[in-house]
Amino acid sequence: MESRSFTREIAGKNLIIETGKLAGQAAGAVTVRYGETVVLVTVCAGAKPVEGDFLPLTVDYEERLYAAGKIPGGFIRREGRPSQEATLASRHTDRTLRPLLPKSWRREIQVVVTVLSADQENSPEVLAIIGASTAICISEIPFEGPIGATRIGFNGELVVNPIFSQLQKGTLDLVVAGTRDAVVMVEAGAREVPEALLLEALQVGQQVNQELVELQEEIVARVGKPKMVFVPDAGPAPGLASELAALVRGRVKALFDQGAAKGERNTLLDD
Repeated sequence: MESRSFTREIAGKNLIIETGKLAGQAAGAVTVRYGETVVLVTVCAGAKPVEGDFLPLTVDYEERLYAAGKIPGGFIRREGRPSQEATLASRHTDRTLRPLLPKSWRREIQVVVTVLSADQENSPEVLAIIGASTAICISEIPFEGPIGATRIGFNGELVVNPIFSQLQKGTLDLVVAGTRDAVVMVEAGAREVPEALLLEALQVGQQVNQELVELQEEIVARVGKPKMVFVPDAGPAPGLASELAALVRGRVKALFDQGAAKGERNTLLDD
């Protein structure tokens, strides 16, 4: 695939999304750069459905010490287990993506976010959400995105995508993710800010998200793959639940009322 780069200015800095350069065998792969922070996001889908009654989505957020210019020292020269921040970043991304994927989809979806460069100023967690949305959008996986994600801080005034020092001095740390029309996920920490300020921050974040959605739509138009045909599960037939209830409800109640021994009761329940 030919390498393509797409740029949009957000809060005075260029947000650059590039695809076609890395992870060519993935269903979708992008790098997202903001300042000198860069993340690689890949998405793959399993070939066959798996057993279960849930959407098998896994989000893996991989921090790397080399991203900050560090090398593990001591006897064990390897990366440790995921940090608390990495676990939370995975959950933020999962909570944003999951509502917009088909509920009855049963093929495994794996999203891997790898932090390639961390400039110690710009948060990679928000880039992970943007990259995951873009990677799924350009893949063949059905998805009701795109999704934008923005961090809003407050230090006398609302700041879009504040750097870490601004967050430490401020009274609000809000991450808002949303589609063009609605907010999908909100994560916030605050020091008793007024409700009106929080609502204003949500509106500002959603305005930026709409710009990010437009950028992703442009990327999909240029490099997106055709979406696979997926027929959602129609669910139980109408009236099935009431028919089953009429068939077994009284019998189950009678089993518990008669006080049979546990083994005997289990046998009757199986029948």
